[in-house]
Amino acid sequence: MNLSLAVIAPIALLQALAMMVVFAAVGIAAAILGYKIFDKCTPGDLNKEIVENKNVAAAIVAGAVILGVSIIIAASIAG
Repeated sequence: MNLSLAVIAPIALLQALAMMVVFAAVGIAAAILGYKIFDKCTPGDLNKEIVENKNVAAAIVAGAVILGVSIIIAASIAG
């Protein structure tokens, strides 16, 4: 194995892992922000409906919103 390749490969791997962590953190933060914005735009408190009232329909809507926002975020990160 070439010595320069043995030095460059771990550095490239560490850079790729760091970028993966950064993109994951940005994606998760954006998904949470999108959910919070959706919650503010709808009447009532969605978290209260799901947790306290055990409203399954509200949970399904919240899950669909999170999936939809996550798909948009993934497409924007992928370019």
